[in-house]
Amino acid sequence: MKLTIIETGLVPEAIRQDFEDYPAMFRQLISAADPDLQYETVSVIKGQALPDAATLDAVLITGSPAGVYDSDPWIAPLMQFIRDAAEAGVPQVGICFGHQVMAEALGGKVIKSPKGWGIGRHTYEMKACPDWIGEACPKSISVPVSHQDQVVALPPGASVLAASEFTPYAAIDYGAVPAMSFQCHPEFNADYSAALYTARKGRPLTEDAVKTAIDSLEEPLDNQRLGNWIAAFVRNQT
Repeated sequence: MKLTIIETGLVPEAIRQDFEDYPAMFRQLISAADPDLQYETVSVIKGQALPDAATLDAVLITGSPAGVYDSDPWIAPLMQFIRDAAEAGVPQVGICFGHQVMAEALGGKVIKSPKGWGIGRHTYEMKACPDWIGEACPKSISVPVSHQDQVVALPPGASVLAASEFTPYAAIDYGAVPAMSFQCHPEFNADYSAALYTARKGRPLTEDAVKTAIDSLEEPLDNQRLGNWIAAFVRNQT
């Protein structure tokens, strides 16, 4: 089985030489849960054309500095790709921007949140645990985040899997559409998260906000648990 990773963003140039790209981060995370999965990357951020969604086994859409409301030429085709995959019954996973663009494409609403930036370790209350999770439902999950945009209205038929006061739609199950998405970044380990926040210090993050965010990463993270869930979801839907 092959997971097609749609690369919509790049590691910032200031730290690019020190870290792997986002598809590699996802491969490492998900392969720890399912070493038999195969992968391919389609980089729309680098100008690669999207494939026929109906021919794919499963799809994962990465994070990006872009917003769903931006004019980048690959965003509208990506939204149509998401709708085509949904119609074809292809399992889809969205992370951060992927979460937002999937929600928007399928009938939800995303805005630049007036709450400002979310960075550091965020904790979400689990509102539901579908059977595909394959474990007892935890009360909460804690994962690094880096976002300003937020989903503010669910697509028709969707429901909330996880939420916090800061992010009420932190994880979404799309109901009859075989898709799920998370606002957080399970592919970001603590070292990468800290480097990313530091690289953005002053533009647009304050020094105090960055210090608080980095300090929060010393607490336990549930990154691999979400990696396990992604693998389980993909396998369960195919």
